[in-house]
Amino acid sequence: QEWEDYRLTWKPEDFDNMKKVRLPSKHIWLPDVVLYNNADGMYEVSFYSNAVISYDGSIFWLPPAIYKSACKIEVKHFPFDQQNCTMKFRSWTYDRTEIDLVLKSEVASLDDFTPSGEWDIVALPGRRNENPDDSTYVDITYDFIIRRKPLFYTINLIIPCILITSLAILVFYLPSDCGEKMTLCISVLLALTVFLLLISKIVPPTSLDVPLVGKYLMFTMVLVTFSIVTSVCVLNVHHRSPTTHTMPPWVRTLFLRKLPALLFMKQPQQNCARQRLRQRRHTQERAATATLFLRAGARACTCYANPGAAKAEGLNGYRERQGQAPAPAAG
Repeated sequence: QEWEDYRLTWKPEDFDNMKKVRLPSKHIWLPDVVLYNNADGMYEVSFYSNAVISYDGSIFWLPPAIYKSACKIEVKHFPFDQQNCTMKFRSWTYDRTEIDLVLKSEVASLDDFTPSGEWDIVALPGRRNENPDDSTYVDITYDFIIRRKPLFYTINLIIPCILITSLAILVFYLPSDCGEKMTLCISVLLALTVFLLLISKIVPPTSLDVPLVGKYLMFTMVLVTFSIVTSVCVLNVHHRSPTTHTMPPWVRTLFLRKLPALLFMKQPQQNCARQRLRQRRHTQERAATATLFLRAGARACTCYANPGAAKAEGLNGYRERQGQAPAPAAG
């Protein structure tokens, strides 16, 4: 801070050409300029250093201090976010008519700035604010625009989340006979839950906005939950058999008739001998009526699916072709 005090002036030639003097700051008048948006309630400077006084009454005072200000946090693009912390300085008891605050420079100096491992300072602009409704109000505001360094969070948070999410796709490549299908799904879901808890601890607890990485994890957890439900259905269908379950008619109609046509799929040709025999037998049973022939001395009856041939050659002819004795004629 710099100001002028007309009471602290002298002629250098009267004091061995001394133009500057350093005095304890508690022995001179100090402006009560404080951080207005203070966060901890400590408005007083912790260490009162000496003030440099010039012969013309100008005073330079630079006390070391740590200021804590309340800032609005924007976590939407975490960890690629950029924050703007505002620090407002003004006099506590004096108005503009008594103390007129003026900016010495439009940008704050970074000469004493110590580099941080988590944040980079983008800009430090300053401005002088006046209230049009109150001509006595004036303050000095500095905007600390800082950007987070994303390397740490990219390696330890973003990349593992993407890799774990990709494992959820491999669930559908595992065969149904594999017993680790459900284990993989649940393990991926638990891993995503752990990362979501880590994000909730890193990000400030604010409800103004939800970070994109949190939305990504929530959406992924929903998809993984859906994949678990799908895997359960697949395993249920896979372990069904004709001895335990019967295919419903709507399933046969939907998956064997309608869906193949919509998906441009063709059913496999019925080239199996068993299937051809079953189809031929089914056709013959529907086309002809079975004829019963009683054998001599036999209690059972035999069903022949081609009654036309048996009728043409007669019963005796059929028995001769089969190597049996003709039946005796009735007297």
